[in-house]
Amino acid sequence: MPLPTLPLSLRSGPLAAYGLYLIGSALMAANPVIGRAVAHVVPPIGMAFWRWLVAFLIVLPFALPGLLAHRHRLRRQWRHYLLLGVLGQGISGAIVYYGLERTSATNASLIYATSPAMILALAAVWLGDAIRPRQVIGILLAMAGVLAILTRGDAEALLHLSFNVGDLLVLAGAVSWSVYTILLRQSGTPLPVVTAFAANAFAGVLVLAPFYAWETVAVRPVPVSASTILSIVAVALFASVLALLTYQKTIAMMGAARASTALYVSPLWAALASWLLLAEPLQGFHLIGVLLVLPGVTLATLPARRPAAEAAAETA
Repeated sequence: MPLPTLPLSLRSGPLAAYGLYLIGSALMAANPVIGRAVAHVVPPIGMAFWRWLVAFLIVLPFALPGLLAHRHRLRRQWRHYLLLGVLGQGISGAIVYYGLERTSATNASLIYATSPAMILALAAVWLGDAIRPRQVIGILLAMAGVLAILTRGDAEALLHLSFNVGDLLVLAGAVSWSVYTILLRQSGTPLPVVTAFAANAFAGVLVLAPFYAWETVAVRPVPVSASTILSIVAVALFASVLALLTYQKTIAMMGAARASTALYVSPLWAALASWLLLAEPLQGFHLIGVLLVLPGVTLATLPARRPAAEAAAETA
């Protein structure tokens, strides 16, 4: 079954491309905002488990042909996909929801926005990728921004190693997501996007299932209410499925380099939504974080300009 497509009038043109770009960045911001809103109602492992189960069920009709066609490969690589489930849906999912019980959605979104710079640094150390001086400066700026958020702008926190536990948990989730992304690069020939999404989501559900059973018995179950169901469906649909589809469409319309910067815009949406909906105050260290993290990640990840002669030869 083919993926749903956009109407013809929305498929092309710069306005459509930038409209999707803004929508995609806003969809990415939905996860920390909704996660923070229900943090003290829905237990974190339960939130992650049901998010990815619902997301898997939403895409299953579209992914089923690919899952069947690639079933032998998926069966051979089951350990690899379980590891991806631990990193991408376990640590980057449940652990981040634990963090959102203790920190703001704005903090979480800004910390997570450094993931592209972390991926670049990990690829340089782990895979031996070349890294330019501009990228090093960008990584250092982004990490300085994270430090400003972790310390709440108080340099004395460094002397006492006094950090907010929630921020550290979100940082662990961002690092885990970066490792997850590197492992995806090493997976060989990529699967179709929706097939890979469904396989990773299902692996995450399998990884989370025993921990969810423990949490339900030993801590507290997920409450059954209209608001809980709506929150889980919203995170699964908006922050998972629609964010992925919008991102893939934006890449097709404006290229991967420009589309990937949507992650840098997402914290601005998260900060605005958290201020309006959650009454989270915007503080000075948030501004410092924005002024360091977003330019830093941009410097680190935007591709270098090609020489004019090379570009002319390519278009000749």
